[in-house]
Amino acid sequence: MVIGTRWLQALALLLCVCGVRADPGDILQVHARDAIRLDGEWRAIVDPYENGYYDYRYQPFDQREEPPAGAFFTDAKPRQPWELVEYDFDRSRTLQVPGDWNTQDPKLYYYEGSVWYRHTFDAPARRDDDRVFVHFGAVNHRADVYLNGRKLGVHEGGFTPFHFEVTGRLRPGGNSLVLKVDNKRRADAVPTLNTDWWNYGGITRPVSLLVVPAVFVGDYRLALDSLDDREVAASVQLDGARGGEQVTLALPELGIHETVAADASGRADFRFRAPDAELWSPENPRLYRVDVSSGDDRLADRVGLRTIGTRGKTLLLNGAPVFLRGISIHEEFAVDGGGRVRDAAQARQLLLWAKQLGCNFVRLAHYPHSEDMVRLADELGLMVWSEIPVYWTIDWENESTYRNAEAQLEAMIRRDRSRASVIVWSLANETPVSPARNRFLTRLATAARALDDTRLLSAAMEKHYRDDDPDVAVVEDPLAELVDLVSFNQYIGWYDGRPEKADRVRWEIPYDKPVFVSEFGAGARHGRHGAAHEIWSEEYQEDLYRRTLPMLDRIDGFVGTSPWILVDFRSPRRQLAGIQDEFNRKGLLSETGERKKAWFVLQDYYRRKAKGTH
Repeated sequence: MVIGTRWLQALALLLCVCGVRADPGDILQVHARDAIRLDGEWRAIVDPYENGYYDYRYQPFDQREEPPAGAFFTDAKPRQPWELVEYDFDRSRTLQVPGDWNTQDPKLYYYEGSVWYRHTFDAPARRDDDRVFVHFGAVNHRADVYLNGRKLGVHEGGFTPFHFEVTGRLRPGGNSLVLKVDNKRRADAVPTLNTDWWNYGGITRPVSLLVVPAVFVGDYRLALDSLDDREVAASVQLDGARGGEQVTLALPELGIHETVAADASGRADFRFRAPDAELWSPENPRLYRVDVSSGDDRLADRVGLRTIGTRGKTLLLNGAPVFLRGISIHEEFAVDGGGRVRDAAQARQLLLWAKQLGCNFVRLAHYPHSEDMVRLADELGLMVWSEIPVYWTIDWENESTYRNAEAQLEAMIRRDRSRASVIVWSLANETPVSPARNRFLTRLATAARALDDTRLLSAAMEKHYRDDDPDVAVVEDPLAELVDLVSFNQYIGWYDGRPEKADRVRWEIPYDKPVFVSEFGAGARHGRHGAAHEIWSEEYQEDLYRRTLPMLDRIDGFVGTSPWILVDFRSPRRQLAGIQDEFNRKGLLSETGERKKAWFVLQDYYRRKAKGTH
């Protein structure tokens, strides 16, 4: 059905006034385009009582047809000498975007609440029928977005991208883009109230303007579908299409140039052979240029071709057994007092540390990391586990909580499903078994399979012990029936007995699937030394690693591990003065990048695994 242009314009105006939620299924390929970055200094107002959003009767200003000047999103100035306006962005503090507010201002270190951000810009040059979008890499946690005093919409979820179309809403100059950013924790949110990482607030990833034709390439996906004959499956989704548009996909280095017509929904499907393609792997992270075009629109990207799968208890990369020499990583870079990773340079340093450790795999915990991280992993030859923050105990019975989790899952998968590095989508971490939880995660697993069936599905589960034998650790969970990789966290020697317990534990895992140990570890303050039995010493952590790795090797079907964690990271749960000082100390590196003794134990283990001499 074709809808009249005037009706669409009227609907757009209504949605602009009332506000809409960003659609997680609607992806813009920002990294494959020339975008106008709006990063840098933004004006900011800290608003713990949300006086810029609610009146004194606690009624939202943005639900009025004509919001008053006192609503911060109007970015108003007094029009008369006697007019009362109790804020002024022009005289307010500044915060860097991208960046968290916690580490930019000591007064905001523990702050959880609302901060208003404002940035002014001129409209970009464009043709008459071009369209303009404003794109956000991530904002933690809820973002209410306004342009020139009118609401564009709302996005919830602190780690996934979103955007709004602003065509027809831009002034030639002096456009005012305002966000109310709220990082308050909520029981019904994803993640929920209780986590073991810092709740960094702010516009933590880049903000961009994109100018595109009326009909443009909104998204694409490409994957090696068949290893034997190098058959590639791809699809392109046009935005604004009516059907019949010609869509071209090319991999020039492989001599591939295919054109098909889009269907009525704007989708074009491709299937072709690439017999001369080198397969992507950690040893040879080969990327090929891919060009996608339709009409006046072009995007250029780089992709790798590989397969990932399982056969019984064997994990297969490009049809050959592979062992995952992994490490877990938080998206934090605390060197020089920093917080949330701000740019590609910081992301690269984290991944280079993993490479120096001997890793071919990283678990990006406990939420979707930036697009820079996964694209750099493509380049560096690191396989990736990517997950959403369904963490510990969330509100399993709440339908809105489920919808938010699924939206984050969809945004993560759609953004990164053409990245060769990503081999595992993870649904959850350490969630206690219950009927409600099982239903929730079953729905997520079904959604993930529908979005992408070319990768493995997993989740970080938990273990327990047999009642009749306390030395037999059991991994048995209804979720294990739904996933491809049986993954679990275990902390024998830290939360569970002394390190020597690892010497006698045996494992019972009743699934004909590969087994991956997604976490183990112990806390140690860098530079603190003592006997191997002295907790918090580097020697204690070192001894735990020496005992744990042989224990893991005895597990039937063991295909890899991602110990917890690469670098010490901030957490308000970790309050032991003089040792933790609000850092989780399980890192193999200190928060400033200094190596602890356990680093060398794992590095040696991985070197021997890589040589096949273990």
